[in-house]
Amino acid sequence: MLIGKRYGYSGIVQLPQDVELLRSQTRRLVDRDLRPRTLDIERERRIPDELVGKLRELGYFGLTIPERYGGLGLTTLAHLVVQEELGRAHAAFNMLISGNNGIGVLALVLSGTEPQKERWLPRLASGEWIAAFALTEPNAGSDAQAIETRAVRDGDRYILNGTKHYISRGDVANLVTVFAVTDATAKSRARGGISAFIVERGTPGFRVARIQESMGSDVVKQAELVFEDCAVPADHVVGEVGQGFATAMRILDAGRLSLAARCLGTMEELLAVSVEHAKNRVQFGKPLAEQQAVQHMLADTATDIAMLRPALYAAAARRDGGETVTHDAAMLKLYASEALGRAADRAVQIHGGMGFMRDCVVEGIYREARMMRIVEGTSEIQRMLIARGVLEGHQSR
Repeated sequence: MLIGKRYGYSGIVQLPQDVELLRSQTRRLVDRDLRPRTLDIERERRIPDELVGKLRELGYFGLTIPERYGGLGLTTLAHLVVQEELGRAHAAFNMLISGNNGIGVLALVLSGTEPQKERWLPRLASGEWIAAFALTEPNAGSDAQAIETRAVRDGDRYILNGTKHYISRGDVANLVTVFAVTDATAKSRARGGISAFIVERGTPGFRVARIQESMGSDVVKQAELVFEDCAVPADHVVGEVGQGFATAMRILDAGRLSLAARCLGTMEELLAVSVEHAKNRVQFGKPLAEQQAVQHMLADTATDIAMLRPALYAAAARRDGGETVTHDAAMLKLYASEALGRAADRAVQIHGGMGFMRDCVVEGIYREARMMRIVEGTSEIQRMLIARGVLEGHQSR
């Protein structure tokens, strides 16, 4: 794909033919069916049922789930390309399917037993079931090791007690990956103190306590989940007991790359609508596109896009090759989310008063963009991870 065709950059990002085909198919879906509904979705705060059905029919709920369980089994690179294209539509689409392709399902894909995979993955791949990831708690956000939810062994089951909050899709999820302390005496919870559990909706003692409203569109909602003497069978533990924190970190590596791809697609949308507005809006007798200040804002967003894409694709290819990309994922998530914030601010400025109004696409994107610097690890956490890698690298010289 020639970046220069759209953004004036001479570099080339070469993708496999099948990935380019998948990009083209997703782009047509986005342009034909999803983007035209953006403002309707924003006003109604829901995704139309027919669009959810179309996503199910086309396999978008099972992009990363292996083919043997009914999914498409896409590589990391292919998955990120799809997310980039979906990022040009309302954020709700990526948020809806992300649990079934990312953090909500990866514990099962990476660490689940064969019976666990056969039981749950086909339903998730088809979109019949929705998945969620429950790590964050009222007293444990960036400091994930500080979780207080407990899981106590009782014969052939574990009893869970605790509260999770800000859980995306928590109100509709049929299956939740829940992280809980199984050994409070462990010297390091990161190495032996936390375990991952699969909890199904309807399990006695598990309830959705409330919907937590945000500054975003809340089409896909965040919920507070409460576990009160919730009995979970011992065979619902995902991976080894005590290794849940390591599982969570592996999942977050993939999640950070995915979020960077979403940011990339949304930046493309912001640039596209800003260019269109700048060409058509006339002020002081000439289009905004002829004003140097506006040109500079467009140039800055285009440059961020052009710099992000090849780095993101390269990291995805390395992950597909079996490399650990924790350092790269942190850098890409940091850069992409911060760049999106800048791009959204520029887009509102280019649109002027229109950009502040609810009937303008960039207004909704501006609010959603702020979330990206928080979820999947704040910008500060990413800088901490990056600095740690830099310091360790210099020590090993």
